[in-house]
Amino acid sequence: MKEALLWHKEGKNVRCDLCGRRCLISENKTGVCLVRKNIEGKLYSLSYGKLIAVHVDPIEKKPLFHFYPGSKALSIASASCNFLCKFCCNYEMSQVFR
Repeated sequence: MKEALLWHKEGKNVRCDLCGRRCLISENKTGVCLVRKNIEGKLYSLSYGKLIAVHVDPIEKKPLFHFYPGSKALSIASASCNFLCKFCCNYEMSQVFR
């Protein structure tokens, strides 16, 4: 577990500034993503350094237009997401904590 970046204290709670949801998180609770937790007035990342997928993809699979055609891109993923899109091809992987 590692202290998170992009947050600030608001009274007894902490405000996560990582995404647009800007969760206000009370003591011993998590944000919508379930991987950022308020512990004793500090925000911690519960998923830091914990990858659940690593894959080498062709660059053409990425949303990059004419960026080094024929090259490869390393794709990595961590658990959770701040969106709950059931149509997402990574939905099950992104919601492992629910």
